[in-house]
Amino acid sequence: MSLIFDALFGLGPVQSLDFAGRPVTFPVMGTRTRKLYPVVTALLLTVGNSLPAVAQSSVDEMLEALQSAEKAEAIRLTRDIERVWSQSGSTALDMLLRRGRDALEEQQPDIAIEHLTALIDHAPDFAEGWHARATAFYMKDLYGPALSDLEKALTLNPDNYNAMFGLGVMFQEFGDTVRAEQAFRQVLDLHPHHENATKALERLKAEGIGRTL
Repeated sequence: MSLIFDALFGLGPVQSLDFAGRPVTFPVMGTRTRKLYPVVTALLLTVGNSLPAVAQSSVDEMLEALQSAEKAEAIRLTRDIERVWSQSGSTALDMLLRRGRDALEEQQPDIAIEHLTALIDHAPDFAEGWHARATAFYMKDLYGPALSDLEKALTLNPDNYNAMFGLGVMFQEFGDTVRAEQAFRQVLDLHPHHENATKALERLKAEGIGRTL
C-alpha cells in the first residue's frame, strides 16, 4: 500500500514533500453542530448528509462512544464507522468504490479516477467517493482537484476524520503549518485515538509549532 494512499486515508506516516510556499486559499464558509476549528470553518458552507437518517444516527452514536473509548474499543468503533461510511446503499456503486480503492493500492491513480468519477456521477452525495478521488488526484500531484474533492467530502461528512487528516497532510506539504495543526487537532477532537494525527502533531511540536498536546 502506498504511503500517499496511507496518508490521505489516515493509515500511514505523514510524508513531507517540497511544496512549501504554494498559495492555498478557500472561501469563508459556515459550520456544523460539532466544534470546528478555523480550518474546517474555511471549508464548510452547505453541510449535506450522504447517509440515510438511520445510518447517520448509528454513526453519531459510535462517534460519541469513540470520545471515551479505550484503545481496543476504539479500533472496533473505527472499523464499524468506516464500514458505514463506505456503504452507498447500492451494490453496484459500492463495487465502484472498491475498484477505485483497489486501483489506488496498486498505484494506478488514473484507473482509480475513472472508477471514482463514475461513482460520483451516479452518487454525488456519497462522501466517500469524493474522499477516495481526492486521494487519486493527490497521487497524480493534482493538488487543486484533490483539495476541491476533500472540500466536497467534508461538506457531505464533516465527521470524516480521515479526510480531515488528509487535508492536514496537504497543508503541511504546502508549508501552512498553522492550518495543518488545526486540521490534526480537529481529527483528534473526532477520534482521540487517531495515531497518525497524534504523531503528526508531535512532529509539529518538535519543530516548535503549536501548543502542548
